[in-house]
Amino acid sequence: MAEQVTITRLGAKADGIAESASGPVFVPMALPGETVTIERDGARARLVSVDAASPERETPFCPYFDACGGCATQHMRHGFYQDWKRDTLVHTLRQARIEAPVAPLIDAHGDGRRRVTLHVRFPDRAMRVGYMAARSHEVVEIAFCPIAEPALKHAAPPVARAIGEHLRSSRKPLDIQITAVETGLDVDVRGHGPLMDKDRLSLIGLAEKLDLARLSIHGDVVVERRPPAIRMGKALVVPPAGSFLQATRLGEETLAGLVTEACQGAKRVADLFSGVGPFALRLAEKAEVHAVETEAGAIAALDKAFRATPGLRRVTSEARDLFRRPLLTPELNAFDAVVIDPPRAGAEAQAKQLAVSKVPLIVSVSCDAATFARDAAILMGSGYRLERVVPVDQFKHSPHLEVIGILRRETAKKRR
Repeated sequence: MAEQVTITRLGAKADGIAESASGPVFVPMALPGETVTIERDGARARLVSVDAASPERETPFCPYFDACGGCATQHMRHGFYQDWKRDTLVHTLRQARIEAPVAPLIDAHGDGRRRVTLHVRFPDRAMRVGYMAARSHEVVEIAFCPIAEPALKHAAPPVARAIGEHLRSSRKPLDIQITAVETGLDVDVRGHGPLMDKDRLSLIGLAEKLDLARLSIHGDVVVERRPPAIRMGKALVVPPAGSFLQATRLGEETLAGLVTEACQGAKRVADLFSGVGPFALRLAEKAEVHAVETEAGAIAALDKAFRATPGLRRVTSEARDLFRRPLLTPELNAFDAVVIDPPRAGAEAQAKQLAVSKVPLIVSVSCDAATFARDAAILMGSGYRLERVVPVDQFKHSPHLEVIGILRRETAKKRR
């Protein structure tokens, strides 16, 4: 049944929130101050119409916005959006009882996302290629993605469709990750399982037809026609198939710039959860670096890039599960600075070890404000001061935010 409500505020996931007798109701694509008609399903609702619009509302630029689940904020004016995103971080820190200066939001969208994951599904003998609808497993078919880099914007859907056609006989749900690299497109297919020889040969021919740099299945390389290189400072890195990268090129450069600026003057730096080296390889232009990462393939790619790049200081590397085996105090005390960039779950075990160390400077990078605040609170409870927090928006048009915090030990730890 349709009903009319007034939106009072925005939630952390960009939903408009209306108050009702039974509690808050979350309305996607609605803004504070608006009167809207909704159809409610418990605490969630579908927006039927905007009856009195906010002056902060604008027309979304993507024709798929109301169906695709990839973006959540294209209906917001840019300044309002930026304020909301920064305020969400401030609120999260305040909830954790953390007081620290929060810098203005940095827009790091640049040319757009350098990686997209398109879903291929086979309902009722048809084939659908696109993104998932919001809170759904339904595929919204797209012909292009306006928030992707120019190399991906129009090219990614046809590539995913061609691969889906070649693997159609299995009718397995496929997730096709396509990354724009220096040498073309790097494609990793998930969901299919091991290939038969005929399928492998077919895909090798397809990769040549599509002029792909590399094509892999579940990280297993089918064909590499050109090394799928990515520039990180002075170095060229060839990451393992399907490995983690920052969402945008400008996002990576912005984060790395903030990290290297914070570590200025440090002679020995530990880069924890280093990935393929976006921070370590840039830090090595001025400092010795020890890079630690769970994935052995990422560490191997980092090490190879270091050895092939003249002019860098020494980079040592280690494959190690920092959730199960965090660096311990005696190891940490050898460094002037520690950079830590964990997955969304944060790094509680490593933060506890850092808290009892003598490391004078910690640069914490996170894609989740809540776990950033949790880990920062552990460090602050043991004598670190959170000098400043910088929000970096490389996940534009979404609620996701990258955060950098600079923590400095105010006084040397006393020995017992």
